[in-house]
Amino acid sequence: MTLQQLEYIIAVYRHKHFAKAAEYCNVTQPTLSSMIQKLEDELGVKIFDRKKQPITTTEIGKLVIDNAWNVLRRAKRLKEAVEEEKHSLTGTFKIGIIPTIAPYLIPRFFPQLMSKYPNMDVRISEMKTEEIKTALKRGDLDAGILALLEDMEEFNCDHLFYEQFFTYIAENDELHQHSSIKTSDLADEYLWLLDEGHCFRDQLVKFCHLKSATASKKAYSLGSIETFMRMVESGKGVTFIPELALYQLSESQKKLVRPFAIPVPTRDVVMITSPNFIRTSIKELVENEVKMSVPEDMLALKKTIQKVV
Repeated sequence: MTLQQLEYIIAVYRHKHFAKAAEYCNVTQPTLSSMIQKLEDELGVKIFDRKKQPITTTEIGKLVIDNAWNVLRRAKRLKEAVEEEKHSLTGTFKIGIIPTIAPYLIPRFFPQLMSKYPNMDVRISEMKTEEIKTALKRGDLDAGILALLEDMEEFNCDHLFYEQFFTYIAENDELHQHSSIKTSDLADEYLWLLDEGHCFRDQLVKFCHLKSATASKKAYSLGSIETFMRMVESGKGVTFIPELALYQLSESQKKLVRPFAIPVPTRDVVMITSPNFIRTSIKELVENEVKMSVPEDMLALKKTIQKVV
């Protein structure tokens, strides 16, 4: 039994497909299948039911998968402990970032990070909050960058910056004439909102008291903030954008932005790690790069804003 064999069965479990698992592991499918078969022969059990599509685990296979995950986590932790003792910046560091932060933050810090530390292997994935939390528990990620929520006590949370929410309003909308927007102004508006499960949406619905946002025919949900912005620019409705998005807008786009009236809704952007996280040297380095990349006035909480969780 080898760690490689355990990695292969975990890959099949995740992808529910031998070919996809082999591609993920960067090996041929015959190689992966052969190694898994040898492990099954050694254990004297069938880990996967190959007759079903997608591939599923057998009852005893679930036990093997659970234990394989624990073994791989411990092996990873051993390597990380050694690297941290040497204050090494080598090895792979995987970060999950939520979609409402990633496109605006990554261009600000990641190119500079790569230039300063070309030997570092930092890999970033866009993932929703719940996906990040699950991946951290499984050991698939080292850290996550997301908005602080109430149910994150089981993770270590390090503050990065505060980010205000802004409205983005069609030029022909009556609200476009307002210098700032009160939550009560949004009651009868066409609102372009993210799908449920995005904390950005959930926080706005909570702050703005959009109780009918899910059921209302005037509340739509598509895929991304950028999609909603194009809808507003085409002359319809209101959407919401995070503060860092302002720095990517053209002059004509900036004319569609309106701030919220006081108190301004703001999210606390944090980096979270699992309680047994070891690689603090590389984590702190990434945190510092992120903080240096955002405007200085976003590092502290202003008195005129209201933090939403």
